[in-house]
Amino acid sequence: MPEDKPWEYTLYIPNDLRAVTVSRRTLRLILTMHGLIGLVDVAELLATELIANAVCHTKGPAALRVRWSPPGTLRLGAWDADPEPPEPPSTLEQLADAEEGRGLTLVRACADVWGWQQLTRHGNRGKYVWCELSAA
Repeated sequence: MPEDKPWEYTLYIPNDLRAVTVSRRTLRLILTMHGLIGLVDVAELLATELIANAVCHTKGPAALRVRWSPPGTLRLGAWDADPEPPEPPSTLEQLADAEEGRGLTLVRACADVWGWQQLTRHGNRGKYVWCELSAA
């Protein structure tokens, strides 16, 4: 049973492809411990795509943020140090023969809603790409 109180976790990761696996496994543990096992598979896919984009397309550190807002919204987000907007997602038809560039298209297809925003904090710049899943 999902909790009725909000919570949030942030996992800071280095720019290392192994961080994608660490993020995915950490997310699985978080969701399982909070009784959200029904969201694990889709959430893992979405977090993998968000973090992979942050690690593969930027040079600095990144972070995975996981936030639960009752009565049933899970928000996943990836922060990275590059303020440039993400490439817009392709259509599903354009992905048939694509070898890469599927990440945000999968996010758009599997999440209830997604978006991004530029961030400036303490003189640092970057962006936050996020998506939401409903537990209902």
